[in-house]
Amino acid sequence: MTRMGARLAALGLTLLLAILPETQALARQAPEPGKKTVRLGVTQAVDSMNPFLAVRIVSSSIHRWTYGSLTVPDPKTLQPSPDLAESWETSDDKLTWTFKIRAGAKWSDGKPVTAQDAAWTFNTVMTVDAAKQANGPAVENFESVTATDDRTLVIKTRKPQASMLENPIPIVPKHVWEAVGDIGKFENDTYPAVGSGPYIAVEHKKDAYVKLKANPGYWRGAPKIDELHVIFYENPEAANAGLKKGDIDLIGRLAAPQFEALAGDPNIVQWNTQGRRAAYLQLNHGAQTIDNKPVGDGHPALKDPKVRRAIHYAIDKKALADQVVNGLAVPADGSIVPPMYQEFFWKAEGDDLVTHDVAKANEILDDAGYKKGADGIRTMPDGERKLEMRFSIHTDTPVEDKLGQFLTGWFKEIGIALSTRKLDANKFTEETGFTGLFDIAISGWSVNPDPEEVLATHLCSRRPTPSGEGGGTESFYCDPAYEKLYQEQLSELDRPKRAEIIKQMQKRLYTDAPVIALYYPNNLEGYRKDRITSITPIPEDKGILYGGSGYWPFYSLDAVAAPAGSAGGGSGTGLAVGVAAAVVIVGAGGFLLARRRRSVADERE
Repeated sequence: MTRMGARLAALGLTLLLAILPETQALARQAPEPGKKTVRLGVTQAVDSMNPFLAVRIVSSSIHRWTYGSLTVPDPKTLQPSPDLAESWETSDDKLTWTFKIRAGAKWSDGKPVTAQDAAWTFNTVMTVDAAKQANGPAVENFESVTATDDRTLVIKTRKPQASMLENPIPIVPKHVWEAVGDIGKFENDTYPAVGSGPYIAVEHKKDAYVKLKANPGYWRGAPKIDELHVIFYENPEAANAGLKKGDIDLIGRLAAPQFEALAGDPNIVQWNTQGRRAAYLQLNHGAQTIDNKPVGDGHPALKDPKVRRAIHYAIDKKALADQVVNGLAVPADGSIVPPMYQEFFWKAEGDDLVTHDVAKANEILDDAGYKKGADGIRTMPDGERKLEMRFSIHTDTPVEDKLGQFLTGWFKEIGIALSTRKLDANKFTEETGFTGLFDIAISGWSVNPDPEEVLATHLCSRRPTPSGEGGGTESFYCDPAYEKLYQEQLSELDRPKRAEIIKQMQKRLYTDAPVIALYYPNNLEGYRKDRITSITPIPEDKGILYGGSGYWPFYSLDAVAAPAGSAGGGSGTGLAVGVAAAVVIVGAGGFLLARRRRSVADERE
């Protein structure tokens, strides 16, 4: 072992010894005999308990369970339905929205939820830069937000906003949050945290677990279970082992190998449904900052839409779905909105459809002047540079490794040399979203029932600033036709008409190819039927359990009560496995448990 490796291993042991007492303490108290406690295993650590800052799916899920919003997706249709706002109306010009805050809704400290709470929350996101981190785009079109009395909230917009009823911002209690000072540095770690959702956050140990208790004052009525524990595992194999042993009761967002490893266990239900994600390639077609200054070192050939189209023809998406993710995905003959959302999903047909056709790809490149050399690799039309490109993926991701192998072989057939480049999460995010130091990269996004946010990641305004601060771009895309369509859908309150405009936006992304959708991964989960007696997915018809777009599954959840003598088992064991795995990684690669990582594509909401 190297000297540095020894130091890291020692640090890992120190971290383990520091965390184990907390792990053992939780093990002694959970699950408590006679109580209904459900333990959810996750492979994401919470990035922040502050809903203004959190962007990871695990954090967003916890905030859905602990804070109400104005509206919530209906569990059957996924369309907006009342939550803290029990009703609403719009002005004739569609610029003013008036919401009636639900009478009888209370914060978990007993104080009433008022329109002042909602107004304070939205105004904070509008005016405090740090508060924009999680959901800033949701208020960009707001002109003003006021509370005219305790129950009446008035939002005025600069232009009509079709997505108003699907605003994702959690409403926080003004009487608690107005005293926190710098929101960008506030961890929201005073427990029990005051919320208005079905659960109350009562304990959190960083990179270990979050403990929630049922909110007895929730306006819909308390959940059926007493406690919900969210337990962090450093890797999915450890989480799988925890589920099989009974240390946890449910796990979601599984990769195909882990999902298949659950087969044959009579106590485990394998949950395989349509997913809300799209996996796609990001092509560096000429990265620029928000003031249109070139940035990065992307291959110049990718600026040519003909090259991007040839690359698209080179990819066999069915083979990727079948062999990379073991058939547990749908090939993407469309854009970045998955078919789960039929209302907004666009599928290419006829002349628009790009199929796997190597001959067609070679023909496009031949006609465009990219000639093959003796080694089979093409050069730019001026002969100055070969079509040798990098494929950026994340470290320790076998699926992405396998994907790279397929792409390398197919691209070689059309005269493009592709080399895989592995990056840690921080470096990957920096290069693909800020500095533009890449050619082609893997990416993806979890799409909400209203796809406006994922579509907004391809706007000119989402490119980084000259100083390198990011606006959340997924492609460095800046296209006038796409921008025009975005503004049209934003102002179109007729839902079917808006859906057609959104489909045109997806068609533009598909044909211009700043990103190329590869497949839509299935939603893969597992839970113990000897512990969980009922759970309602969202949507109710073959929907998602963990990581869905609403709190319904975990509000509807019911479980068996822990028997006498069960204390001392359960989640503590799972935590020990997760912590031990983390220490191994500290010794091997220098991962620090206390380090706050930036979000990567697969982690984001």
